[in-house]
Amino acid sequence: MNMAFSRWLAAGLLTIASAWVQAQSPTSLPAAPPVSTADKASGPPADFVVPADPKPDENNAARAKSQPGNNAPFWRSVRQSGEVEGVTNLPGVEKGVLIQRFVTYPASDHTNAGEAWRQVRNRVIIPYGGSLMLIVLVAIALFYFRRGAVGHEHPESRGRIERFTSFERAAHWLNAIAFVLLGISGVVMAFGKILLLPWMGHDIFGALTYGLKTLHNFVGPLFAVSLLVIILTFLQDNIPRAWDWLWIKKGGGLFTGEEVPSHRFNAGEKGVFWIGAFVLGLTVVASGLVLNHLIPNMLYTRGQMQAAHMFHAVAAVLMLCIIFGHIYLGTLGMRGAYRAMRTGYVSEGWAREHHELWYEDIQAGKIPAQRSSASPSPEPRTQPRKA
Repeated sequence: MNMAFSRWLAAGLLTIASAWVQAQSPTSLPAAPPVSTADKASGPPADFVVPADPKPDENNAARAKSQPGNNAPFWRSVRQSGEVEGVTNLPGVEKGVLIQRFVTYPASDHTNAGEAWRQVRNRVIIPYGGSLMLIVLVAIALFYFRRGAVGHEHPESRGRIERFTSFERAAHWLNAIAFVLLGISGVVMAFGKILLLPWMGHDIFGALTYGLKTLHNFVGPLFAVSLLVIILTFLQDNIPRAWDWLWIKKGGGLFTGEEVPSHRFNAGEKGVFWIGAFVLGLTVVASGLVLNHLIPNMLYTRGQMQAAHMFHAVAAVLMLCIIFGHIYLGTLGMRGAYRAMRTGYVSEGWAREHHELWYEDIQAGKIPAQRSSASPSPEPRTQPRKA
């Protein structure tokens, strides 16, 4: 990654975050009420002398006695001095900077970039991301209880068609397992402090999150490699075609019960591929590599890490929402879909019902009914239906 571009990207994102946090904080205090003549008359006598303020050293000494451990003056001086690097023996960039701050932004308690990132994470990404995932899960549940599983049961006695080869299924299941492990560990790390810590306690929750974070870091590269394999394997069959627009206009027939003709993958599955796997998946992978310090020749400044975290969190939440629907339709939502990925084969009736254009090309001999040489030969197929 180009260093100048990464610094510009991180600074831009955190400047936006700082501006958002500044907008949320009060900009002015209410004006003090006017002092009346009676109040002035009841004030101190004319010969009253205001005692001199204690010296800073006296202030610090008094605070050390009355408030042991209070280091607020130290951090206040750090904030006021700006992003000034001190002396440190630790190797690496920014190790001597105690508080990250944009010196070009007006001085305030909420203008340092670290605080801006924390506020955006805690006030935007966590609550809105969690609410979005909950809404999607509730919508899927309501749709299932209202609509039920789509499609019909089709016996395989009249012939089978190979829908997924053994290599495609192995790549899919490897990526799916990695995704589930990453999703569970990521959700616990993001929302566990709110949902689990109050009843689990700090000891158990600390051990759990430490283990899940370690698992997350090691499973991430496995997910990255398997995702690239998935993209390269299914790329050709997910190229948008003219008939996909009809599927989109009719919503895939999910609400009407009408099956819209499609090829091997319909427009909905192609949307999961391009938006969920390609765009969001690669964004999660790229930002995860930054967070794991796996990008060579990168400085890994605080701004870069904060920008990578925001990209990673937002893309992961959106990807989870999309995959929720994908998992639903691949299991409970569509009859026969799970069997296709588990065994690799579907019946001719299932192929005709859900992917009619793909089925017709197989019947016409344009696509082989069996693509895996290691798989048993399917039974003879019936002739296509007459129009």
